[in-house]
Amino acid sequence: MKNYNESKILSFTELKGISQKTIENHYEKLYKGYVKKWQEIQDKLKSADKATANATFSDLRELKLEETFAADAIILHEAYFDVLGGDGKPSGEIIKAIEKDFGSYDNWLSDFKALGLCSRGWVFLTYDFNDGKLRNYTADLHNQGGVWGATPIIVLDVYEHAYFADFGTDRKSYIETYFLNLNWDVINKRYIKITK
Repeated sequence: MKNYNESKILSFTELKGISQKTIENHYEKLYKGYVKKWQEIQDKLKSADKATANATFSDLRELKLEETFAADAIILHEAYFDVLGGDGKPSGEIIKAIEKDFGSYDNWLSDFKALGLCSRGWVFLTYDFNDGKLRNYTADLHNQGGVWGATPIIVLDVYEHAYFADFGTDRKSYIETYFLNLNWDVINKRYIKITK
């Protein structure tokens, strides 16, 4: 796992409605904590006793389960941070793909925002290699709910740590504000890289 580019986080001084303090806490405490735990798990896996492997409980089983939790937390947070820092104006090739697969941009946006209200953890716009379509998915935990063969393009963190300091319990306003900060150049480049 790579350690995310800290200079990108420090550049988020002008996000609309999402404070620098929230972003820094999100990055410093959560993201870096997941990186540290993932590294710790990698070290412990080197000496895990494979002879005691057991499906009910074993150190190896627990380490491998938590490895996916930490790894997915890292990957999803990096994708979340990556799409922030823009002017929020939808543009690029991905808009045509959204319109094709969802009927219209507004249909997609309405669905994505509704999922943000009902998910406990994450919402993703993904490219699903299983059928070659864009799909919105949710996950309540980092390592549960993901779909094999679907790659996230836009990632929204709806855990309370992502918005509570700035919005309290008003998740809906946080979701609206998130869209004001999307960097559609980055999103479009990600879409093109994934689909080409």
